[in-house]
Amino acid sequence: MAFTIRRVDYFYATVKDEPGEAYRLLSQFAELGINLLAFTAMPTGPMRAQLTLFPESSARLTDAAKKANLALDGPHSALLVQGDDALGSLAGVHERLYRAGVNVYASSGVADGRGGYGYVLYVRPEDYERAARTLEV
Repeated sequence: MAFTIRRVDYFYATVKDEPGEAYRLLSQFAELGINLLAFTAMPTGPMRAQLTLFPESSARLTDAAKKANLALDGPHSALLVQGDDALGSLAGVHERLYRAGVNVYASSGVADGRGGYGYVLYVRPEDYERAARTLEV
């Protein structure tokens, strides 16, 4: 079961929850050459949504956001797990964190349909270094 784990930064923008907001943001960053490792969107209240961006390069994203006059909150830290999709793939990762006393307070993942998966783990800032050491990142 091959997988990699790496440290990643993420940023988020809070936008009006209306058609086209994610498209406008994503297409603008694509035009500026910003490659994203992951992206999520979720409601944060009535008529608001949080768009979370995991850039390949944090510096390029922050420069592009400044040029676009877009306020981003971040960088914040997360861990990105990518690997071969197999039954129980994530259990070992969670077991290691559990044994180290690290709480995963949020996560999001998806299988790609071609035998791989991506999974984002969020841990508290005070637990981040311990989580990274535990996962040998």
